[in-house]
Amino acid sequence: MEKKVLIACEESQTICKAFRELGIEAYSCDLQKCSGGHPEWHIQGDAIKEAYSGKYMLMVGHPPCTFISYAGTQSWNLPGRAFKRLEALQFFAKLWEAPIPFICLENPKSCASPTIAKYNQEIQPYYFGDAHQKTTWLWLKNLPLLTYNLTENLFEKQTSCGKPEPLSQDNTGKKRYFSDSKNRSSKSRSKSFTGIANAMAEQWIPILNDFNNNNTMK
Repeated sequence: MEKKVLIACEESQTICKAFRELGIEAYSCDLQKCSGGHPEWHIQGDAIKEAYSGKYMLMVGHPPCTFISYAGTQSWNLPGRAFKRLEALQFFAKLWEAPIPFICLENPKSCASPTIAKYNQEIQPYYFGDAHQKTTWLWLKNLPLLTYNLTENLFEKQTSCGKPEPLSQDNTGKKRYFSDSKNRSSKSRSKSFTGIANAMAEQWIPILNDFNNNNTMK
């Protein structure tokens, strides 16, 4: 099986480029045009259709979180939101059930856990060297947890840059971090961080190599 990687619902190409830099044939896929500078690596179209194409060994997906994120619970009872939430959960489920051996879905805290599946890992960008706080859940299928080191020890270097200070403080005194800063667009807040992208590529490519080698030997 070819070691092709699909980055579903990604237009920034941050994760796509991390895999490409390590020699893996990766493609971003989104309804929007890519902004990462490599249209030749981008599939502008339906991520679900691409996920079910049978071409890929690994998928990293970013299902839309607007209607399922716990950050938006104040709007959950608005007219029509229940149906939009169900549509978003169905989209999440279709990605999760795609016929791909290795899957990672990434979202903020949301009702996709445990409705679709229980999330496996909670991470922060600063765990991997990006000085931002943005709680992220990972749903992992046949993939190991991402490893990181918050402090240096005798055997391993520190990957964390330390918990960042808040970007601002609102008039109620609540501290605002990257993901909830009102000065950023939703598109900007949903961006992937290079540290996490690099960790995914560096730690999961060996899994693909082992999978390919084991299947070749059979």
